[in-house]
Amino acid sequence: MEIYETHSEIAQRKSWLLSLIVIVLVAFGVLILLQGIALALVPILFNIPVEQLLGLFNGDLDVPNGRMAMLFVQGLGSGLGFWLAAWIITNFIEKANLHWDVQISRFQWKALAVVLIATTGGMLFNSLLIFFNSNLALPEFMSEVENWMRSMEDQMMELTKYLTDFQTIPELIAGIFVIGILAGIGEEMFFRGLLQPKMHQYFKSGHLGIWVTAIIFSSIHFQFFGFLPRVFLGAIFGYMYLYSGSLLYPILGHIFNNTFTVIMVYMAKQGMIDFDLESTDEVSYVASLLGLLVLVAGIYYLKKMKIPKDGKLDQSI
Repeated sequence: MEIYETHSEIAQRKSWLLSLIVIVLVAFGVLILLQGIALALVPILFNIPVEQLLGLFNGDLDVPNGRMAMLFVQGLGSGLGFWLAAWIITNFIEKANLHWDVQISRFQWKALAVVLIATTGGMLFNSLLIFFNSNLALPEFMSEVENWMRSMEDQMMELTKYLTDFQTIPELIAGIFVIGILAGIGEEMFFRGLLQPKMHQYFKSGHLGIWVTAIIFSSIHFQFFGFLPRVFLGAIFGYMYLYSGSLLYPILGHIFNNTFTVIMVYMAKQGMIDFDLESTDEVSYVASLLGLLVLVAGIYYLKKMKIPKDGKLDQSI
C-alpha cells in the first residue's frame, strides 16, 4: 500500500476539498513560476534573442539551439516543477512523511525486473488503445469541437516531433534526461506519491484512488486523442505503487517507458529501425493482447511477491 503519513489538519478527510484546492493552486503556481524562470534564462544560456524565442513558441522551429532551449523549458517548468510542487505540499503544507527509508528498503532487483517486463507489456497493449482513441469520432453536432481538438492534437504532435528530432548525441542525452528521467520522477512524485494516496483516502478504495488519479494525470496533458492510453499508463504505475508499497517502482517504470520511446524515435530517425511516432493506421492485435497478458501477469506477480511491508505505516491512509 502507498505510504503517506500526515497529521496536518488540512490533509484530514473532513477537509478533502480544501486540500485538493490547495494542491491545484500550489502546483499551477510552481509550474508557472518555474516556466517563467526558464524562459528568462533561455536568452542567456542558449543565446536566443527574445524575439526569436517568441517566434519559437509561435511555431518558428528554425531557431538555432531551439530544441535544446525547448527541452530546458520543459525540464525545468514541467518535470522539475511537478517534483517541487509535490515536495512543497508534502513537507510544508500537509507536513506529510513518505518514509523514504521504508520505501527504499522495499526495493528488490527481482521486483524491478517484473516491473520493467510489465511496463513493456503495457506499452504493447497501449498501442491498441492509441489506435482506438485516435480514431474516435464525436457526434455530428460536435464536429466543430472535434476539429478544434484535432487541430490542437496536430500542433502537439508537431511539437513532439520537433523535440524528438535529435540531430546530435548531446541532444539525445538531453531528451532522455528531460523526457525520460525528469518527467518520470516529477510526475510520479506528484501523481502517485502525493495525489494517489489522497484519492485512496478520500474514496476509501485503492482501485478508485488509482483510476481517479490516472484520469487527472491524463487530463493535464490536454490531448483528447491520447486520453485513454495515458489513463491506462497512469493506472499501471498506480497499481505498481499500491501493490509494492514503494514509489521507486512506478518512477523507474515511467522512466523506462519514456526513455524507451525516445530511443526508438532516435533509432528510427537514424534508419536503424522502422518506427513511426505518428502512425495510428494499423495495430497488431496479437501483440497487443500478448502485451496485456504479460502486464496482468506481471502486476499479479508483483502483488504476490514477498516484498517486506511495514503494517503500521500501511494503515496510515
